[in-house]
Amino acid sequence: MTKITVSGKTIEEAVSKALIELGATKERLVYEVVEKPQKGFLGILGTKPAKITAHVKPDAVEEGYHFLKETIENMGFTVTIEEKRLEDTVLFELVGNEDIGRLIGKRGQTLDSLEYLTNLVANRLDDDFVRIQLDAENYRAKRQEALENLAHRVSQKVLKRRHKVVLEPMSAKERKVIHTSLQDIEGVETYSQGRGKNRHIVIAPK
Repeated sequence: MTKITVSGKTIEEAVSKALIELGATKERLVYEVVEKPQKGFLGILGTKPAKITAHVKPDAVEEGYHFLKETIENMGFTVTIEEKRLEDTVLFELVGNEDIGRLIGKRGQTLDSLEYLTNLVANRLDDDFVRIQLDAENYRAKRQEALENLAHRVSQKVLKRRHKVVLEPMSAKERKVIHTSLQDIEGVETYSQGRGKNRHIVIAPK
């Protein structure tokens, strides 16, 4: 983070100089007044200018991008990160070859962990929350489709046998897919049980 000290006849002038020097917009400039302007004898002699220190507020998406890139490199993987700005989300698409499967991990656990940490880093210094999603080889859409198919297969079994079925532990995001998929299916209900990594969904006759 580049921090500069700027002087001006007024605080406003010092701020304007800082904006030009840093190439920033006023919304992203963070400054602190070090010295207020002071008039000297008769308003002329010994006049002291205003002095401020200033820096640009870190961009959340850039912070997240650099953290993710460095983390993946430290893990020993070589991939390209493609950034896509969506309506309410920023998508980081991981593009590579043999490393992609290992970065996704079992049931997407590695990808989910990287996504969680990237969001933490991106939003630690900015008041405007930004949601960053990680994906690789369209894994998110494929996993959602697989979960929806699982939910409907199990619900049919529950309706037929009138016995509840306990699914394997899942993340909160994946449990939500199951709940949403079956919320309009008559005769079955879904609820979560367990804690932490063992939290899972039960599909039961209603």
